[in-house]
Amino acid sequence: MNVKDLKVGCQTFTWEMLGDRFAGGPDDLLKAIADGGYSGIEITDAMIGRYADRPTEFAAALKSSGLTLVSFAFGSNSGFTLKDQIDADLEAAQRWIDFASAFPGALVSMGSATVVSDGPRDDKFAIAAEVYNRAGELGRRAGVQVAVHPSSHHNTLLFDRADYDRIFALLDPDLVGWVPDTGHILRGHKDMADTLRTYRDRIRYIHLKDVDADGTWAMLGKGVCDTPKVIEIANTAPHFNGWLVLEEESETAAADPAGAVKTNRQTMRSYGA
Repeated sequence: MNVKDLKVGCQTFTWEMLGDRFAGGPDDLLKAIADGGYSGIEITDAMIGRYADRPTEFAAALKSSGLTLVSFAFGSNSGFTLKDQIDADLEAAQRWIDFASAFPGALVSMGSATVVSDGPRDDKFAIAAEVYNRAGELGRRAGVQVAVHPSSHHNTLLFDRADYDRIFALLDPDLVGWVPDTGHILRGHKDMADTLRTYRDRIRYIHLKDVDADGTWAMLGKGVCDTPKVIEIANTAPHFNGWLVLEEESETAAADPAGAVKTNRQTMRSYGA
């Protein structure tokens, strides 16, 4: 795959992180992302709004915006680590797998396992792996790929390289893919390129974002993320679908989300994508 074959999408968390300061809806997101020059979108359960049970209408809205649904992302208040919430988490997975099945090629991305209760970490890894693997099986039956998206946010179970090694050892690579997030990897461990290479067979698509040397979110190209290296490794990943999804969490984005994501799209063009 050449750089010119890469497709660039935008994640809606840039607006989600604003909380009550964002008063718009999903159609506002589609407009801002399309106007920003993107060809795809990854939307979350928190931002899908009125389209949550209307995939056909959402497909029409995407088409009129010139956008493709790259992935549907969801998380859980259980952190996917509570045994008594496994059934509820799998019901949510089934709901969003059914939604994504209306969009050819769209994936379902499951958020990072997080620590929401006391108890041994071994147990939490086991529960998270069970949820991810069983969700992956639900996806396989529906023809929808499921992938895990580790993060570096507060209380994450999947922070450093040892955590990545541990969860991947428990996941069935045929059922559960990986959405590596460059910013989260860099915040948790400095061996981003090695981590990507080691688990490149699991990569489905990539979340591309930047941080400075202290781990503070930065606009793309303004931090320490080696974007050309990420693209180079992605091109060797056998299951990489060609999508680079830009996600922006910096203070710049908090002040002007639409402007920030548009700037990031322009930055990607300097890398040839």
